[in-house]
Amino acid sequence: MSAHCPFCSLPADRIWREDATTLAFHDGFPISPGHTLVIPRRHVVSAFDLESEELNHLWEQVRKVRQLLTEQFHPDAFNIGLNDGEAAGQTVMHAHIHVIPRFRGDVPDPRGGIRWIIADKAAY
Repeated sequence: MSAHCPFCSLPADRIWREDATTLAFHDGFPISPGHTLVIPRRHVVSAFDLESEELNHLWEQVRKVRQLLTEQFHPDAFNIGLNDGEAAGQTVMHAHIHVIPRFRGDVPDPRGGIRWIIADKAAY
């Protein structure tokens, strides 16, 4: 736990799902309805700083959150994202995985998905 980390001191009413090692909560600046973050309780900057068992459990929680979001929002697809480091766009230095429901027509042409982080490389 880090005293200065906003994810280490989330108010209880922000938490949507939790277990012994992970938390899930809706993104404060959602890209789409249901956009959720899944985080380890243990404060690490990169998910790759977790022990293998912790990392596997984190991804299992992503799977469960995706299933629940499917049942609740009926999206057509998902983007699952991990910004690993400042140069990759990580702004909160606590490991987190974005689970973003996507809907047909939410953008004119979704081809390229996460490749759009560098727009010149998206169309291929």
